Amino acid sequence: MTTITAAAVVQAFLGFVAVFFVIYLIGYSTFLFFSVTVGSSFLYRRKRETHYKNQIMTDCYVPVTIIVPAYNESVTVVSSVSSLLKVEYSLYEIVVVDDGSTDDTAQQVIDAFDLHEIERPIRRQLPCNPAKSIWSGSAGNVPITLVRKENGGKADALNMGINVSRYPYFVGIDADSVLQYDSLHEIVTPVIEHDNVVAVGGLVRLSNGVELKDGRLTSYSLPKQVIPAMQVLEYDRSFLSARILFDQFNGNLIISGAFGLFRKDVVIAAGGYDRDTVGEDMELVTKLHVFCRTSGRDYLIKYAPEAICWSQAPATLRDLVKQRRRWHRGLFECMTKHWRVFANLRYGLVGVLSYSYFLIYELLSPFIELFGLLSMAVAVAFNFVNVPYMILFFAIYAAYGAIMSLTAFFSRVQTRDLHLSKLDVVRALFLSLFEVTVLRFVMAVTRMLALVGYRKKERRWDKITRTRINAE
Repeated sequence: MTTITAAAVVQAFLGFVAVFFVIYLIGYSTFLFFSVTVGSSFLYRRKRETHYKNQIMTDCYVPVTIIVPAYNESVTVVSSVSSLLKVEYSLYEIVVVDDGSTDDTAQQVIDAFDLHEIERPIRRQLPCNPAKSIWSGSAGNVPITLVRKENGGKADALNMGINVSRYPYFVGIDADSVLQYDSLHEIVTPVIEHDNVVAVGGLVRLSNGVELKDGRLTSYSLPKQVIPAMQVLEYDRSFLSARILFDQFNGNLIISGAFGLFRKDVVIAAGGYDRDTVGEDMELVTKLHVFCRTSGRDYLIKYAPEAICWSQAPATLRDLVKQRRRWHRGLFECMTKHWRVFANLRYGLVGVLSYSYFLIYELLSPFIELFGLLSMAVAVAFNFVNVPYMILFFAIYAAYGAIMSLTAFFSRVQTRDLHLSKLDVVRALFLSLFEVTVLRFVMAVTRMLALVGYRKKERRWDKITRTRINAE
């Protein structure tokens, strides 16, 4: 009679884990290669069209309300609003929503733009905390409205901005961000080209290390600090790869809260921003997919990679951890709230591909990756694995990930005609490896622990150190 020893059971289990982990990594690597290839090809094709085709400028403008939710943003809010006034667009208004700030955010806006308190009724089409006061003014032909309200969180502030807005489309932008001069033109282009667009996502790039004047980039370099510099590579990989790929089949589940355009009547019909989640941006986009699919509405949710918003990255590891914990809690809440979308043919490729990707390679990835590494460590301890082969495998995987990051980064640099110093090129090479081998696993631990006690802070604004944006 054969006796199965404990060692044999452990070895068999670890063998299964190893096979699963390798398949998981190969799956992600395949997706990353395919998405970066599609994204790079798309950008180079757009660049050729710009050079070899006459670009017809249209005088057709979609009226847009720019909503700026702000909480304790006295350092950046004035420069952000000032940059919005330099956007080359003819028909838009700015609505700043001060969500119960404890600093002088509201007063900074009032003084900088000479606003005056007014009496104005607010049609509460979406739920939000009550307004304390409304201030109004203008700069040139651009109306500016400031709403001071009771604190309720970012989603609550955005709902208030929608209620106050006058125009049929609105853009949400963070108070620490700056729009490029042509961003509104670019982000409304899909709305002009297609009559069924309900939302458009823009490209978020990091403003650390860049200089802007009148919404135009005048100087570009990698940030001098390591943490922001690695995020530049990470952002380019993320926004270049997955979002362009998902856009090919109307499958994007997220539009960054830093910059997105939405059709107001559809957002109101869908219920607006969810005030009980910290991931209001992804939840709204997923909700729009569900609403339009279940109501039989023909719709598109597009991505406009030429519509650029410059936003600050956390400069310290501590602030980065705060940001990523919040993001992962928001992802968890969205995935669980809309779990019926998973592999549901009713939602087409959104349910089969998009939701599955975010579930496996975003929500569950830190657990899978850290468990896989722990299992490999146990296997090494019991001498169940060929250590040199394992090291070689992970070295190849790290090099592959770094190459994908660099491909995305240099594709963006090349297609936007940016110029990097030789030092920045060398730094990008080393930082890409460091990001894959070190920062990725630090963030994996952060994301894995994000759900611990997440309900205690679910509606709080993150306290992240801001610096004044380098934009004139």
